[in-house]
Amino acid sequence: MDDMLCDELLQEIFTRIPKSLPPPPSSASAASVSLVSKRWLHLYRTSKTSLSLRLNPDDSTISSLTSVLSHYPFLSSLSLFLLSSDPTVPATITSPPAFYDRLLFIVSAFCSSLKHLRFLAGPVSQSSLFSLSNSCTFLNSLTISLYRPLYFNWVVSFSCLKELSVYVSGFYGVDDCNRESGFCINEELDAELGLESLFLSGIGGEDYGVGWLWRSSKRLKKLKLKSCEGIGDGGSFLSFAKCLKGLQEVEIRACRSIVNGVLLKLAENCDSLYSLLVYDGGNREGLHHFISSCRCDLQKLDFRLPLDLRNDHLSAIGLNFRGLSTLRLQSCCLVSGEGLKALGIALNSGLEELALINCDVVERESGLLATLGQHTRQLKKLDLSYNEFLLDKEFISMLVSCNCLIELNLRRCAGLTTVSMVSMFKNCRKLQSVDIMHCDGIGAEAVELFVLNSPQLRGLQVEENKVSDVARSWASHKLIQIVS
Repeated sequence: MDDMLCDELLQEIFTRIPKSLPPPPSSASAASVSLVSKRWLHLYRTSKTSLSLRLNPDDSTISSLTSVLSHYPFLSSLSLFLLSSDPTVPATITSPPAFYDRLLFIVSAFCSSLKHLRFLAGPVSQSSLFSLSNSCTFLNSLTISLYRPLYFNWVVSFSCLKELSVYVSGFYGVDDCNRESGFCINEELDAELGLESLFLSGIGGEDYGVGWLWRSSKRLKKLKLKSCEGIGDGGSFLSFAKCLKGLQEVEIRACRSIVNGVLLKLAENCDSLYSLLVYDGGNREGLHHFISSCRCDLQKLDFRLPLDLRNDHLSAIGLNFRGLSTLRLQSCCLVSGEGLKALGIALNSGLEELALINCDVVERESGLLATLGQHTRQLKKLDLSYNEFLLDKEFISMLVSCNCLIELNLRRCAGLTTVSMVSMFKNCRKLQSVDIMHCDGIGAEAVELFVLNSPQLRGLQVEENKVSDVARSWASHKLIQIVS
């Protein structure tokens, strides 16, 4: 039977096998393919277009990575991390800089078809990036860590690059920027980069090389800043303002020292922004000025500002952003029920997504959710997660008005019980995705009732010990994916 299947047909089959095990009784998975024969193992590897690896920071990794990548000649997406590191933060430097450059040179040598590369094994030099650009000419998404001093002229060498993410590491003291190679920054020679999405983490005020990047990135649509103490250019925002005009999405996380200046420049220079996220560090006056003076038709606001968001901000949102479709508030301790009620009335059923995550006002003020429900009848997505003392009565009072819900997140709402689950399938017949993980008051019987009586349900997140055999059988029959 094996001989009757040609290589191309087997490769096509392998690309359609799920990466993880589906619900019993099926047991087919990508992991089992490689155990059949050497031929299947070879064809499986050559059919793979995406790979993620965690590496040990020692010399043996060099030969190991070379061997592994030689078996995957058609990769279009590759992610490399250190074994013990969090992939969302820069690696702790445990090896000489040349070690990380050698790893990147190996990627350049064996992965010429790459379109997406996340290289967070360690910070690399500009020269290794130049080598990467010569080999991986189709690269359109790159995530890397860099040493100071920062230079960004190498970005010009990646002609297809649309998305760039940079984590800034500490000073290393070696400047591999030489004028003959073109790496050295030239303040008079700006470029026209094709970047549409830019993420920067750890930028400081003295990172002068960033100024060139701002002035050369006039096609940006998405900008993300994280843990930045400055904007480069010695604290000046002149270059930064050059990239703002066409921005559509902005995320600012843990950037308290610059958030006021960033919001001020956004209000002055940006006319197409539709999504703004500010987490963990705001400025009350700067935020209020932005909301009051912004000329954009904002559609989405997402704030996690425990000490900076107040009722006057909510009032300004209601006055200036009446077309808002998504509002997400997390751990916002200083807003009151009256402020949220007034905002709900001002938006007048325009909201399609509302999140009040870990907001104690939800638990503290009786009648708040009922009022919000009456003025947000078109809600499609509702997130009340991490409100541990939310009670059935308050939750149900909102639910009876929100008949259009398709997504509902109640994770860690420990005060909810079976009564809420019954109300959910009675009032929200369009629900497709529900998260009730760690809702201690909801048991197996309630989960079974919900699965049996929810006609549109396609995804349910709940602890495995709360899923009875009957519920699992019905979930399989109704094509509902249960995730524990």
